[in-house]
Amino acid sequence: MSLESQAQFLLRLVVALVFGAMIGLERRRRGHPAGFRTMAMVCVGSCLFTLLGEAVTSSNIDPTRIAAQVVTGIGFLGAGLIIRQGRAVIGVTTAASIWVVAAIGMAAGFGAYLLAAGCTFLVLITLVVLRIVEVRVLSLKAEDSDED
Repeated sequence: MSLESQAQFLLRLVVALVFGAMIGLERRRRGHPAGFRTMAMVCVGSCLFTLLGEAVTSSNIDPTRIAAQVVTGIGFLGAGLIIRQGRAVIGVTTAASIWVVAAIGMAAGFGAYLLAAGCTFLVLITLVVLRIVEVRVLSLKAEDSDED
């Protein structure tokens, strides 16, 4: 692999790190265990797997199979965050955040920077603004919503 290709891949990893960290910062600010570093690592890891799939592409290797396995692995990670406490289920929003952060990392890995940035923006809007709408406009308490 040429140095130029490696530099391009490194740029994609940095983009994934920044976008994952942005979402992780919001999660950490709200006191969730899967926060800043976790989201950044999930985003970078999924980006790297995507890059490796692209780097080893040949006639008998399909890079989308690697992407499919990233989705499966993230599903197991997210499932471990969902906990039932009495009648309440917590961790669903954090698990969904990890899932979408992996997708953002994959978008960065494929070089779809605008798509990754737009999705990061939408996720942050969902986590911050829609929570305000839930609590203030819809008058839902945190325990009445799916927020964890």
